Amino acid sequence: MSLIEKLQKRAAIKSFDATKKLTKAQLDQLLDAIQLAPSSLGLQAYRVLVVEDPEIREKLRDASHGQAQLTHSSQVIVFAIEKELDKDFADKYLDLIATTRGIGREHFAGFEQMVQGAISSQTEEQKINWSTKQVYLALGVLLTAAAEMDIDACPMEGFDAGKYDEILGLKKLGLSAVLVAPVGYRSDEDVYSKMEKVRRPKEELFIHI
Repeated sequence: MSLIEKLQKRAAIKSFDATKKLTKAQLDQLLDAIQLAPSSLGLQAYRVLVVEDPEIREKLRDASHGQAQLTHSSQVIVFAIEKELDKDFADKYLDLIATTRGIGREHFAGFEQMVQGAISSQTEEQKINWSTKQVYLALGVLLTAAAEMDIDACPMEGFDAGKYDEILGLKKLGLSAVLVAPVGYRSDEDVYSKMEKVRRPKEELFIHI
């Protein structure tokens, strides 16, 4: 089956089969895909939580309007942005570049200036919006990787971010939840995955110039 065919099959699953779980190898591969997702300047100004604890997931379900995906899926992936996006964060990233590539930071001084300037020139609100956009890139990669692996997922924005931060202890980590994606396998009772996929016609969606 081609990637396009698998994306055609993909759906935002509302009803997961609680008896079916991802293997460690499958979960690791999904997380590898997220790690390799693109982000502006490569900063990856977010953290990714993998929630498996049943008690915590029950609490997250309560903070998600009772949506069953939180407790019936194999794992719950929570994307949380970094709230302390500052010079120290940038320095740590720049040190990682130097270490990974075996060069001194003086060899990419122009890029360093770009990174530091991008962070220092933005307000806190702008940095939150910027980081949140990067999370959507990572989510897109996760959904595509899951489809390729015949794993189901459900991207979610319908939750109380403040309650998530409290339940997961994110505030003390300098993080804030922005997106959630339960992963696992669809139940035979999932209605939405059996519906015909509706998308705008290509001639309306795409503009060739």
